[in-house]
Amino acid sequence: MKKTMLMLALAAGGLLTPHLQAAELFPLSSVRLGAGPFLDAQTTDLQYLMAFDPEKLLAPFRREAGLPLPQPSYGNWESTGLDGHMGGHYLSALALMVASTGDAQVRERLDYVLAELQKCQDANGNGYLGGIPDGSAAWQAVARGEMQADTFSVNGRWVPWYNLHKVYAGLRDAYQQAGSAQAKTMLVALSDWAVKLSVSLTDEQMQAMLRAEHGGMNEVLADVYAMTGEQKYMDLAVRFSHQAILQPLAQQQDKLTGLHANTQIPKVIGFERIGALTGRRDWQQAAQFFWQTVHDKRTVAIGGNSVKEHFHDEHDFSSMVEEVEGPETCNTYNMLKLTEQLFKRDEQVKYTDYYERALYNHILSSQRPGNGGFVYFTPMRPNHYRVYSQVDKGMWCCVGSGIESQAKYGEFIYAHEGDALYVNLFMASTLDWQAQSVRIIQSTQFPDQDTTRITVQGNKTFSLKIRYPQWVAKGKLRLKLNGKAMRVNGAPGEYVTITRAWKAGDTVDVTLPMTTRLEQMPDQSNYYAVLHGPIVLAAKTQPFANEQLNYFADDSRMGHIAQGQVCPLESSPLFVSDTKEFMHKIKPVKGQPLTFTAPGLIQGKDAAKIKLIPFFRLHDSRYMLYWPVSTPASLAQLQETTRQAEAQRLALDALTIDQVAPGQQQPESDHNFQAEGGENGVNKGRHWRHATGWFSYELSDPQGAAAILRLTLSTLDAGRVFDVLINGVKVETIAVAADAPQELHTVDVALPAELVKAAKGKLRVKFVAGKDSVAGGLYGLRLLR
Repeated sequence: MKKTMLMLALAAGGLLTPHLQAAELFPLSSVRLGAGPFLDAQTTDLQYLMAFDPEKLLAPFRREAGLPLPQPSYGNWESTGLDGHMGGHYLSALALMVASTGDAQVRERLDYVLAELQKCQDANGNGYLGGIPDGSAAWQAVARGEMQADTFSVNGRWVPWYNLHKVYAGLRDAYQQAGSAQAKTMLVALSDWAVKLSVSLTDEQMQAMLRAEHGGMNEVLADVYAMTGEQKYMDLAVRFSHQAILQPLAQQQDKLTGLHANTQIPKVIGFERIGALTGRRDWQQAAQFFWQTVHDKRTVAIGGNSVKEHFHDEHDFSSMVEEVEGPETCNTYNMLKLTEQLFKRDEQVKYTDYYERALYNHILSSQRPGNGGFVYFTPMRPNHYRVYSQVDKGMWCCVGSGIESQAKYGEFIYAHEGDALYVNLFMASTLDWQAQSVRIIQSTQFPDQDTTRITVQGNKTFSLKIRYPQWVAKGKLRLKLNGKAMRVNGAPGEYVTITRAWKAGDTVDVTLPMTTRLEQMPDQSNYYAVLHGPIVLAAKTQPFANEQLNYFADDSRMGHIAQGQVCPLESSPLFVSDTKEFMHKIKPVKGQPLTFTAPGLIQGKDAAKIKLIPFFRLHDSRYMLYWPVSTPASLAQLQETTRQAEAQRLALDALTIDQVAPGQQQPESDHNFQAEGGENGVNKGRHWRHATGWFSYELSDPQGAAAILRLTLSTLDAGRVFDVLINGVKVETIAVAADAPQELHTVDVALPAELVKAAKGKLRVKFVAGKDSVAGGLYGLRLLR
């Protein structure tokens, strides 16, 4: 009776979930990596973490708290409005690294940063802790219900809730991963500040505010509820859930095209977390539908998604091939978080297979070996390349998520449910399963070899559940128990279960034969990736002789984009064969693991020298990841068709000095967007921006060569009238036409030479609505020479 009453009390306090999760992951402190690429990456990350100057990361928090600054803050995103976001990521990364390694110096650094942040929180006096510029005034306005919210701003501050979410998450991780009671106390105080701040806001005001990117505020507040059992935190978590995203997903509707991808994924993680804690099955179904939609319809071979940070049309991946801003690393970081949550309640191999694919081919590949550095965009465009952050320069979101990702590789290798142990990933590691008094040692050189050995240390009866990946053919997975072959009761996409009374020293040898295969671009266009098992293969290329590219990004606002010369698509290498049944022509190189050649199959510059290697091992080079395929007879026609399709776009790019994609977060923030009465949206997959007052951008013209401002408008806005100003001088009045040849059309505005000369390289372009009219909608903006 007492036990039943205790269970009811715990449930009432929010410490038990109405829907018990099927499986749980082990704490990072229970897993240690063995020799291999993931341990190497973790070690590199540790060195990168310790190379940061904590005083510079603390500077935004000290400034906002009115405390002295021993050092100024870092530059880049840390000094242009997102001040303090890296400090939150840094807390998480340190906590994860402490859990993963037990390193004493990392623990000391974590404790120091927490102590200094505690001083800032105490100085603020109300529980608040953040580095948002002039944050006090901004939050006071929010508390009064005075707010102007756009997709990436609230009251003129760059995504303040997104920024603050990193601090919340950092404190949570310091408590959950590193056991810091101080961090929990600080987190609860910060959560109480948010409760008080939002108490007078109506649900309508909250939802309006959630138009702006806000990270995973709903998830982290749900976590605070789970820690404390206090309902007020769950209530706020629910209020922080964006209904405009939740409701279509709950109705199994895919309305993702055109949305900023990484804005949505953390929201959905929160839907799943809240659903798990409260029994809201429709919220969990919305999360699962989102995952399935993104996985099936919008994910490329490496496990990433989006172009220029946005979900493109699921039926048209042409932009994935044409643009250099391919999948964003943050997206995959968050998709893996969502995958873990979904796996916990439904241990399906499809989740673990995706996790493996994305971990090897996107997350692992996004860190530069040796000295570190992280990738923002991974181009799928043939013959392009990536750039890496530097510890004292790049302060992008993908650096923040990157230092976390490389510190938690042990997170998903194993899971448990009662007396069942799941082996999800084939990674050299040791698990201390304390609840069962068992240690598991996994010895492997996977993926260089297709075997792994699992050794049990301890005497215990339990079920060992080994993943049968979908990339292993039916009937091909082999098992040996203590050296003797055993029957495999399972098929691809299942877990093979071995239940027995294990004795210390028992071994299970698993053989996972890998085959080489093609994987077509999801829209079924003529581009194919090559995979060996779960590993994406790619090739280094050098289309320009003696080219010297800088693979390290500078500290400029757009330094995270690889801005070197774009190679014409028609000149890229490709597969040429009379039939698509040509995988036998891809041959392994003796003595070089996961290295292949394709004599007679690949055509193009230096074709005879091209080797296919794991993408995660390919760095500091242009590369081929997706390949066109042609027959010999159609090769010339394919290349000419490609050339013609691209010629006009490349010619326009050559004329372009600067450009903005209106209504898209990063391009607008990169160009110092400002507005009064500004709004944005999506029409048939195209983003637009307009304003009842005005909106403006700052364009760069370093050589003073600007001659034309090209606007893309829509006939749907016919009748609108607005002025175009350059540095305060009106240069044109635009009346949007109804009779243009196409709905989306361009209008060129000539720029006076004397105005361009006087601008000295910086043009503030302002669009001002006419009387009783609207400025825009603007679908595109280019500055042409």
